[in-house]
Amino acid sequence: QEQLVESGGGLVQAGGSLRLSCAASGRFFSSYAMGWFRQAPGKEREFVAVISWNSGRTTYTDAVQGRFTILRDNAKNTVYLQMNSLKPEDTAVYYCAADPDYGSVSLSPHFWGQGTQVTVSS
Repeated sequence: QEQLVESGGGLVQAGGSLRLSCAASGRFFSSYAMGWFRQAPGKEREFVAVISWNSGRTTYTDAVQGRFTILRDNAKNTVYLQMNSLKPEDTAVYYCAADPDYGSVSLSPHFWGQGTQVTVSS
């Protein structure tokens, strides 16, 4: 049974850092592209970042480029989102996602986690 479980969210001051983790269960995830989305209150869910199965390719939304880094450790079936220089507008529920196809992760990933709250105070 494929499952994604996020952790690492919390409350941080503007300018601070957080590292989110997403633990994946299921034998196929090491070959899947994995990504992160976020949904702020009253807004639609938006794509944040994606990483290919072998970490050879990454893509970020413009709003986080240069501040966030997506990483993965296939031996641990875990993907990370390192978030630096956080801003109040980064406040959202962050979701992990996975799909066999890199291009599909940013559009309609097949698997979703349950989300973890990130709150950035000003």
